[in-house]
Amino acid sequence: MRIFNFHIRRYLLSLFVIFVTALSGCASPVEQISFERQALAIDGRDGRITLIVELAITPEQRERGLMFRETLNDGEGMIFIFEHDQILSFWMKNTIIPLSIAYILYNGTIVEIFDLEPGNLNPVRSSRSVRYALEVPQNWFNRAGIGPGDRVDIQSLR
Repeated sequence: MRIFNFHIRRYLLSLFVIFVTALSGCASPVEQISFERQALAIDGRDGRITLIVELAITPEQRERGLMFRETLNDGEGMIFIFEHDQILSFWMKNTIIPLSIAYILYNGTIVEIFDLEPGNLNPVRSSRSVRYALEVPQNWFNRAGIGPGDRVDIQSLR
């Protein structure tokens, strides 16, 4: 009986080691998701501004967004691209960078801009159906002279 218990314990320990090893290979919350980068032009009140954006196209990319990032430079951002017009809602779960978000119509017109506070779980909804959301460092739109009614050149995003 003693030898039998030894083998059972050894077997269970082996299973435990395999289980822990398998878990260590699972995706962590900060697992890298790759984003394509491209230039995006915006026609603002002070002329055309070019922004380097990461494209959030897939559900996984849109879900991750700028979570867990520590920095985002002026002149950089992330554009969330959706298949159809809809009321969009964003929050700042696991996001430590202060951001501003622009909700954008299918034709590239910015309809509204909101500031987002790091870690805030309250959703910020678009007031109407839109196709895109553009996140940039907080107050970048103001510094760049961009506001509601200005146009984003979305032709390259299609």
